[in-house]
Amino acid sequence: TYDWLILTSVNGVEAMWDRLNKLRLPPSSVDGLRIAAIGPATRKAIEQRGVKVDVVPKEYVAESVVRSLKSKVKGKRVLLVRAKVARDVIPHELRKAGADVDVVEAYETVVPQSSRARLRAVLEDPKKRPHVVTFTSSSTVRNFVALLGKQRPRHHDLLFASIGPVTSATLREMDLPVD
Repeated sequence: TYDWLILTSVNGVEAMWDRLNKLRLPPSSVDGLRIAAIGPATRKAIEQRGVKVDVVPKEYVAESVVRSLKSKVKGKRVLLVRAKVARDVIPHELRKAGADVDVVEAYETVVPQSSRARLRAVLEDPKKRPHVVTFTSSSTVRNFVALLGKQRPRHHDLLFASIGPVTSATLREMDLPVD
């Protein structure tokens, strides 16, 4: 009964198709839906399943998804498949544009307890310490900071890279540089 399906990550694509398989629903269950992917990696994951993607915004952030869709969703039913912890920009703004939006939390990011000791060991060993730490989402920044606790990296040769503006803002909120 949906008009649009929005997928915001490769993890969301995998979770959705796993669920279709568990429910014994054919991939054709998404036929007739217009599909939006947040970026090229998500688009590729969808297309590898034989499904056409209708919209990929120029910037790979929620605000750009909204700009791409807000004129297309008035009076339409939209299914948003995303992580459990995510900003509410897409559902909030599309509802304001007149869409009926259902949000499905398809997966949750968790941090194994063993990661704390492993991360600290890598950062403290000059032979293993990376030159660059790359963050692919705000949750990766928050998890990194949580794993370090009060022990923030003191290595001036450690650079921080961000996938985009939202993740960069989270790095700055956590008092980490965006190199």
